Amino acid sequence: MSPRIRSDGEERIARLRGTTLPVISTMLGSATVILPIIATTPLLPPFGFLMLLAWRLLRPELWPVWIGLPLGLVDDLFSGQPIGSGMLLWTLALLGIDLADRRMVWRDYWQDWLIAAAATILCLIGGLVTANATGGNGTVLQIVPQMILSVLIFPAVARFCALLDRWRLS
Repeated sequence: MSPRIRSDGEERIARLRGTTLPVISTMLGSATVILPIIATTPLLPPFGFLMLLAWRLLRPELWPVWIGLPLGLVDDLFSGQPIGSGMLLWTLALLGIDLADRRMVWRDYWQDWLIAAAATILCLIGGLVTANATGGNGTVLQIVPQMILSVLIFPAVARFCALLDRWRLS
């Protein structure tokens, strides 16, 4: 059976899907903070950041390191964090992952989870420090449930990104 030949329109849509799906899914992850969820302490994981990490760990060649700047800006705009905090923290996380990638010979599932857990916890603490520097009054104990939930939910986010990636490449 011969393979199906795509038309020009189908080819353009497939190319567009291949380049924009990771960015759009990460931006939609950042937009989850606008859902009407009421909580007295931060509990909702930073889905945009988790999507960024999942895409970066799944497909290292997909994005340049500077992609943390625009995606961090989008997250700052949605989350209400001071402008620049997400840009800085996301870029530092991507630089740290790049550094770890250069030093590791190979990576497996558990190492990806550990890298994502460390990056998420450091990013949440960095966001707290930034918020406190601009007039906030939070403590690390207030974000511990958010840290735990974020670390535990990362494998599901990574699986979701893998499903999106399979569709993206089809």
